[in-house]
Amino acid sequence: MAVYTEVSDEELASFLATYDIGTVLSYKGIAEGVENTNYFLHTTAGTYIMTLYEKRVKESDLPFFIALMQHLAERGLNCPLPVSNRQGEALGWLAGRPAAICTFLDGIAVRRPSASHCGALGQALAKLHLAGQDFAMARPNALSLDGWPQLFAQAEAQADSVSAGLAERTRQELAFLKEAWPSGLPTGVIHADLFTDNVFFIGPEVSGLIDFYFACTDALAYDVAICLNAWCFEADGSFNLTKGRALLAGYQALRPLSADEIEALPIFCRGSAMRFMLTRLVDWLNVPPGALVKPKDPLEYDRKLGFHRHVRHAREYGLVA
Repeated sequence: MAVYTEVSDEELASFLATYDIGTVLSYKGIAEGVENTNYFLHTTAGTYIMTLYEKRVKESDLPFFIALMQHLAERGLNCPLPVSNRQGEALGWLAGRPAAICTFLDGIAVRRPSASHCGALGQALAKLHLAGQDFAMARPNALSLDGWPQLFAQAEAQADSVSAGLAERTRQELAFLKEAWPSGLPTGVIHADLFTDNVFFIGPEVSGLIDFYFACTDALAYDVAICLNAWCFEADGSFNLTKGRALLAGYQALRPLSADEIEALPIFCRGSAMRFMLTRLVDWLNVPPGALVKPKDPLEYDRKLGFHRHVRHAREYGLVA
């Protein structure tokens, strides 16, 4: 969620003329995040989020994302609901980009989650996985094992300018993951990017999940690993076992992990750390000129990888048998 594409008043007026959402009162770019251009859109009918799709989001994938949000909302998961225009279409074009308008969710994202927040997040993730079980569409995860070498190729030559030895550490880790990557585990719709800024809370309760534009079909336990990485490390790089225990207990209260998923969790944690280290590294080295966005530190996930390399069992993440 960043501002890569500026939208003029005239372009916005023409775009909104195809919708029945009232008259524009204000709109403002959202600077957080790194993937798409987002605007707060306030009209006489209410508040919305308007997204222009950039970078890694392929136009051919947009029907999957739109249908998924509609599916999850129909099954009671609180997520943005795409707004259709007068032609019944949820996708259009604005400022040369595919674009959509979605409903606005109340709540706030917590920057420093407590163990209680992690427990609620674990339950919300399980609800997402269960709600997506009967979703008919599928989308491969382009940012998983097969896609990492291509990502690394974009940054390999400059990796050591970010941190000494980063290129060799990454080569060795990619070789290990290629050999050790689990298969045959329960799969389904995963969010694949459920960081703290994509989860809203009202008080101690999750009020909504947003930003489904990396959602795909993959191992459900891999999504759990992404959340352990995103929610359970402290600012000093240490893993908070209490938060890990709360997250895993929250998830398992609704969807217990199988023995094979438990065994795979340390590898999935290494893999998800690799995924975010690589995408952050590419972004760090290739910030578009004039973009109102601050790239995220890839070395945060390099350090997390260092932690995961020494983990031998999911108990070390707080799993209680």
